[in-house]
Amino acid sequence: MHSSRPSHTGDRQKTGHSRHPVDDRPHRPDDDDRRLLRVILAAPVVLLTLAAAFFLWLAINTRPDGDWDQAAYGGIELACALAVVLAGAVGALWLAPSVRRVMRWPWAVPAVVLGVAAVVRWVSSGA
Repeated sequence: MHSSRPSHTGDRQKTGHSRHPVDDRPHRPDDDDRRLLRVILAAPVVLLTLAAAFFLWLAINTRPDGDWDQAAYGGIELACALAVVLAGAVGALWLAPSVRRVMRWPWAVPAVVLGVAAVVRWVSSGA
């Protein structure tokens, strides 16, 4: 009995060969999920890191007028504390095993560096 469909001699399913080396890779559905999860998790990580960078910048650029300028010293302490908290939030988010599997350590390093710099500024503020 003949099929109404014509046979294709170059059909990949019959020969088992592919024409492109990219097609030889086994497709893992996890790759698509991880890529999407990375995009979703990148938003809070980047936003928290940028906010920490802003507060560190604010702490570094705030200059007290003298030893009597307690408002400036308080502003420096507050900006440093906020930078440390935001950097700590990125670090805490990254410490979750499910997040670490998707986002490698380079995503967390800038926030950790900003947090350390904020602590150094806080200690050296002399308040």
